[in-house]
Amino acid sequence: MDGDMLCSIGDLARRTGLTVKAIRFYSDRGIVPPTDRSPAGHRLYGIDAVARLELVRTLRDLGLDLPTIRKVVDREISLSEVAAAHAEALAVQIRTLRLRRAVLTAVAKRGSTPEEMDLMHKLAKLSEDERGRLIGDFLDTAFGGLDDNAGFLGIRRSMTPELPDNPEAEQVEAWVELAELSQDPDFRAGMRRTAEHHAAERAQGDTTRLRRDSAAMVRDQVGPALAAGIDPVSPQADPVVAAVTAQYADVFGRPDDVDLRRRLLARLESANDPRRERYLRLLAVINGWLAPESLAPVFDWFTQALRARLPG
Repeated sequence: MDGDMLCSIGDLARRTGLTVKAIRFYSDRGIVPPTDRSPAGHRLYGIDAVARLELVRTLRDLGLDLPTIRKVVDREISLSEVAAAHAEALAVQIRTLRLRRAVLTAVAKRGSTPEEMDLMHKLAKLSEDERGRLIGDFLDTAFGGLDDNAGFLGIRRSMTPELPDNPEAEQVEAWVELAELSQDPDFRAGMRRTAEHHAAERAQGDTTRLRRDSAAMVRDQVGPALAAGIDPVSPQADPVVAAVTAQYADVFGRPDDVDLRRRLLARLESANDPRRERYLRLLAVINGWLAPESLAPVFDWFTQALRARLPG
């Protein structure tokens, strides 16, 4: 190569914007070797060194290590192969950072102890299979062994979280909280009681008319009264309570008496566990669903109204 086509390390630094020290560093490692040397022994570089240095800078900015960069610029491996491998590595790092962020965010919000933080971190790192087994155990506790004529297979599916491969931080945070909640013995027992009440309703009710469970009956009747601001213990609430209990009694072919009303009250108090509603809201975040309608105000109103009309 003619001398006028070669440039000094200083000229190369001016053309690329890199420092002389950086170019010398890459040169010493054989990534951008000099083409020749001047009579005084100074390094001289060909015009292709500019392109190589631009590529080196780009790959370094993307986080590639020097041995890999040397293979790319020497065409020992293709850039597309390196890009694919590096993209996958970055995806793993991103998932890891999201998990860490979610745990730290939850710790900051709750003021968690070191033991709680350790548990949250372990829950966040579970594999897909491990998450499935953990939630499967919870759902088995709640619904296992109950007659599927009550629709528990569909209920199980609707209560199963499916964390995406690349979840957002809020989805990871929701998963950690849901996983903790699913291990709460008291919550698990409450879910089992609710499921048993539901199964009993389906087994004992007139299936030709039992299109909805007691919760749906209450929601439909109480919603307008709640919206109208009717006091649940006032006489104005009497027709609402009577309408619900009469419909419930009719479906089950039983008299609308104290025993039936106590049974309905127990059913609704079991269903009105705030932890159950929290589970469903967390589930919606994880699965990317719309937030479910809160039935707590309706249940609170009706249980107060019904309790006020039962003998002490």
